[in-house]
Amino acid sequence: MDLIAQLEAEQVAALGKNIPDFKAGDTIRVGYKVTEGTRTRVQAYEGVCISRKNGSGIAGSFTVRKISFGEGVERVFPLFSTNIESIEVVRRGRVRRAKLYYLRSRRGKSARIAEDAHYKAKA
Repeated sequence: MDLIAQLEAEQVAALGKNIPDFKAGDTIRVGYKVTEGTRTRVQAYEGVCISRKNGSGIAGSFTVRKISFGEGVERVFPLFSTNIESIEVVRRGRVRRAKLYYLRSRRGKSARIAEDAHYKAKA
């Protein structure tokens, strides 16, 4: 293992976050800490993961898309952000692409993703 990969592995281990195994096409719920004035609360953001970037390293991020009041909203989350309290996989999607940017131009039934009933977690 080279020096940079070793440093990244140490940083990930120091954070001690439990990131579930998810990929593009999965519907996920992200618990994100929001600070309003002096109060801090956890806001749930649920949608379809349309991309994962930079793998599972310290610089990794993922994009979640949801439809809010008829308008598409996308949000990019750093994988190891201190503001993320939890990541929960709601349902597994079966897709053939790593990036689902084509969903941006689709509406209604054509934007649906089939559920992966035969999903096997990596051991």
